[in-house]
Amino acid sequence: MGRSDRQVKIRGFRIELGEIEVALKQHPSVKQAVVTIPEDEKGKQRLVAYMVLGSHTTDNLQEFVRTRLPQYMVPHRFVTLKTIPLTGNGKIDYKALPAPKEESNYVAPNTPQEETLATIWAEILGLDRISVEDNFFQLGGDSILSIQVISKANEMGLQLTPQQLFEYPTIVQLAAVAKTIESIQTETGIVTGKVPLTPIQQWFFAQEFSNPNQCHQSMLLEVQQELDYDILQQVIKQLLEHHDALRLRFQATEQGWQQINVPPDEIVPISRIDLSGELATKQTEKIASIEAELKASLNLSNGPLIKVAYFELGKDKQDQLLIIIHHLVVDSTSWKILLEDIQVAYQQLIQGEKEVNLPTKTTSFKQWAEKLNQFVDSSDPLLELEYWQSQTPKPIIDSSTDFPFSPEQKVNKFGSATTISVSLNQKETEDLLQEVPKAYNTQINDVLLTALVQSYCQWTNNNSLYIALEGNGRENLFSDIDLSRTVGLFTTEFPILLSLKDSSSLGESLKTIKEQLRKIPNNSESYGILKYINQNSPFETTPQPQLKFNYLGQFDQVFQDTSIFQTTSRNRNLNRSQQGNSSYLLEIDGLVSNGEIQFNWTYSREIYDSNTIESLADNFIEALRNLITHCQDIEVGSYTPSDFPEAEVSQTELDQLFAKISQMDA
Repeated sequence: MGRSDRQVKIRGFRIELGEIEVALKQHPSVKQAVVTIPEDEKGKQRLVAYMVLGSHTTDNLQEFVRTRLPQYMVPHRFVTLKTIPLTGNGKIDYKALPAPKEESNYVAPNTPQEETLATIWAEILGLDRISVEDNFFQLGGDSILSIQVISKANEMGLQLTPQQLFEYPTIVQLAAVAKTIESIQTETGIVTGKVPLTPIQQWFFAQEFSNPNQCHQSMLLEVQQELDYDILQQVIKQLLEHHDALRLRFQATEQGWQQINVPPDEIVPISRIDLSGELATKQTEKIASIEAELKASLNLSNGPLIKVAYFELGKDKQDQLLIIIHHLVVDSTSWKILLEDIQVAYQQLIQGEKEVNLPTKTTSFKQWAEKLNQFVDSSDPLLELEYWQSQTPKPIIDSSTDFPFSPEQKVNKFGSATTISVSLNQKETEDLLQEVPKAYNTQINDVLLTALVQSYCQWTNNNSLYIALEGNGRENLFSDIDLSRTVGLFTTEFPILLSLKDSSSLGESLKTIKEQLRKIPNNSESYGILKYINQNSPFETTPQPQLKFNYLGQFDQVFQDTSIFQTTSRNRNLNRSQQGNSSYLLEIDGLVSNGEIQFNWTYSREIYDSNTIESLADNFIEALRNLITHCQDIEVGSYTPSDFPEAEVSQTELDQLFAKISQMDA
């Protein structure tokens, strides 16, 4: 292999393999080193270092190399050999180098904190084991899963915040800061009393739904074993005591809606329905009928805001458990907490324990609401006012509609709504979650929204999309708040203007959208505070986007193979009164279930023709596939300014810097 063959290009960076070998040989334990880029089992090329070692330890080898070379030149795998194979004329025999094993870049935990975090990550991400050098988000992690990580870590004595996981995305980094966090004081007893409305709750009531009682989320689960109904009753009762938000009530007054936490009620909102004598088709019909009745019985003022039904379907059939909760007291993260707690509590009681012992409570919803309402009086939200004012397009970009529509007509009713679904297969989903982030150091929403903006702009012939997004709302605004295991509606909803340059390449488009999303301040919390809590809201006349996008995260991690429950094939959707009016012309919800990412496009048949939305959804999936293929090309990939926040460089300056590095290596 001549000198020209020793120069390779990976993700847009020109690399001199000999330079990496020189850095490796500076380590006292490395006697010989050869670096090459063989293809792995999936056909991808990665830097691999083959070494002959002396007697010294190599525990810090990867970190040793990282201090001497830029990140893109650090080998992905390290392989130890007794000797470097040679050809007959004494040159290195590259063809004889053994294929690296899949886990040869594995770096084991060195401390109890690292061991704990590695175990948690493996469980939540569904992987066999985790290297302490692995990046959480490059393994498929997202903001929803980060809450689960923090929750598990806090249970096991490691005090962490979601913000720290974003700042320190590897185990070795995260474990180093875990010891510095002070314990957060929480209300461990039953919380009662008046609770201020949060921004998202203010948003809800501002929509003036014709029947606000009928905004709920539901989940229908298959029961993997016959349940003891008396114990199930005890479990639901314990949930209502432990999770205060499930006991919230709302009263309409002259001053507006008021919220209060009531004490636990002796009546447990669960029912048992025996359908074992019915035919399968009749069972399905009756479940649907009973579900509709239970949803209609939710009452914001008198409660309860949760209803549970246990359907017994007979021998050789799996029973089903239906859970319905009003959306004002639950979000997607809350669902994961509740489903986990139901399983834990049931297992404890069925095994003979006298009391349920759930994980320690985190900050109550009441504490959080009070903190937010106090925060509005500080100057911090006002510092972000200019950013939010810049997000309104001028002029307003309206979505094209197939049929005449004006807000005054109020024809966009849920009764006329329909949903179409598009999805990626399991292999494409795996690549999207675990391979794509590595190319441009992206997170899942960066990629999804790039595909959405591309397909939308193609549809409208514009280069911008004015859209409403949702955040999980559990960001680390306050050092003395921990929401990792708190049930409630914490979602943030905010408008953002996403724009693409004319004729942008796939890589440039992805970097452009990524940088725009990184500029969102405080992960969007300040917008709701300024609009709904600030008495002199600067956004009273700000037009609302007509399209909304929400990525709900990965639901596969909720149920393990040994779980009591498994999800049914029925889609999990937000259900509202058929007489209500939607706030958006088009809503897109994405989630990962059964290994596949699915997107539900909900629209009114009185506004859009089905062919229009089907075409738009198909173009979105095609744009997403193109981005996946692009990011797996070894010739592409680079960093963006948000990857180096303290450097304060532009994309042009950053590109010029890496171009100079490539020229020096040439």
